[in-house]
Amino acid sequence: MEAGIFSRTIMQRRTKIVATLGPSSTDEQTLEKMVAAGMDVVRMNFSHGTARDHIERAERVRKIADKQGRSIGIMADLQGPKIRIGKFEQGKVSLERGDDFILDAECELGNQSQVGLDYKDLPRDVISGDVLLLDDGRIVLDVLSIDGLKIHCRVKHGGVLSNNKGINRLGGGLSAPALTSKDMEDIVTAATLKADYLAVSFPRTGDDIRLARDLLRKAGGHGLLIAKIERAEAIPALEEILEASDGIMVARGDLGVEVGDAAVPALQKRMIKLAREKNKLTITATQMMESMIENPIPTRAEVSDVANAVIDGTDGVMLSAETAAGKYPVETIEAMGRICIEAEKPVEASLERWFLNREFTRIDQSIAMATIFTAFHLKVKAIASLTESGSTPLWMSRINSGVPIYALTNIEETRRKMTLYRGVYPVLGEFTGYDRDKLLEKVEDVLLENKVIEIGDIIALTIGEPIGQPGGTNTMKIVKVGDNRK
Repeated sequence: MEAGIFSRTIMQRRTKIVATLGPSSTDEQTLEKMVAAGMDVVRMNFSHGTARDHIERAERVRKIADKQGRSIGIMADLQGPKIRIGKFEQGKVSLERGDDFILDAECELGNQSQVGLDYKDLPRDVISGDVLLLDDGRIVLDVLSIDGLKIHCRVKHGGVLSNNKGINRLGGGLSAPALTSKDMEDIVTAATLKADYLAVSFPRTGDDIRLARDLLRKAGGHGLLIAKIERAEAIPALEEILEASDGIMVARGDLGVEVGDAAVPALQKRMIKLAREKNKLTITATQMMESMIENPIPTRAEVSDVANAVIDGTDGVMLSAETAAGKYPVETIEAMGRICIEAEKPVEASLERWFLNREFTRIDQSIAMATIFTAFHLKVKAIASLTESGSTPLWMSRINSGVPIYALTNIEETRRKMTLYRGVYPVLGEFTGYDRDKLLEKVEDVLLENKVIEIGDIIALTIGEPIGQPGGTNTMKIVKVGDNRK
């Protein structure tokens, strides 16, 4: 039996679950339960932990995945330029509306009237009249004036402000580079642990992604690049960023602070739609099941939030503190899986207008699209795609055909990359060294053993011929299961 066997529950779900590792989810027993519950990709937050921590966790995850016959992707998430205040003498202060408050790049320990800055260039980035948002927008400061390295502000919305809280400018525009020296070191770590995805924080242009890809490749890494859209200035550059990346993350935390909460839902829909049209991946993130950090069940609003992302067509939904530091990491994954399955049920399969009107210039992409068109109209039971690079399953997964795609590969690296593709179930096996009839029989055996097809079902098969020679997919075959055995 081939690697990549799925439980029936996981095989009912097309949307993938990304879960962040942390103190609540690093021990082997919990990880085993998370994999069994349906986690598809683990996120390693490089804002915390050492290189050795991340490498050891990656090894543990892959060992557990192999033991369960699952394929689990690993995403290394770079910290990026965290623009934060410094620390207070007493750890925190309470600010009232109308208070004067200074952000001072030279201040070492803050007090009731001022605090230091980790990002020393902030006084050069702001002008009088700007609005600064601290602690995810909970504290709002109006900038009155700049005096050298001091930013004089007045509190518009007050509250408790504690050490190292983040700073955003309303409307964006802070000049910190997307890749810090720490990020560049962490890219080497990502390559060492053979990360399947590298998430780049706060990119402003496609050049930020291209630089990260170049550094990753030079370090020997082959992961896919995910651009985290969390700066206001990334929105007008979205198409450029998409072209440079393999996918995007709708990172609704910092993005919501910079563009305003009300703008985020429409932006989420626009980003997911555009990414799918450009054959890119999407992850929807931030506070999806936040109440489950402390509670064993989600709120109704969280259920609707996850369901709407699924209906929008996202490839993956992501858990952050819920699984990294929460009390119920396994239950949260199980709950998210149930929501995804229910949200996918009423979504009627259709071939979008942009697909029907599109021109294809590559043979392999044309075969992928022809297969989806045929599978949709013939109502085939499954698509079996033999692949080395994963490109054909990716292209097919961009279309909501309602037909499950089983991506069969003999390359472990490719199998793990496909863990994020919506509606794609990667299977690792030996699919070389056969003539056409024997290979078809092998494919049927794998799907029959997985109990995803039965004798007499119609399936669509994509393959590159001549078999066993490198090259793109160039053949589609419609097969009645069992006919070649007569």
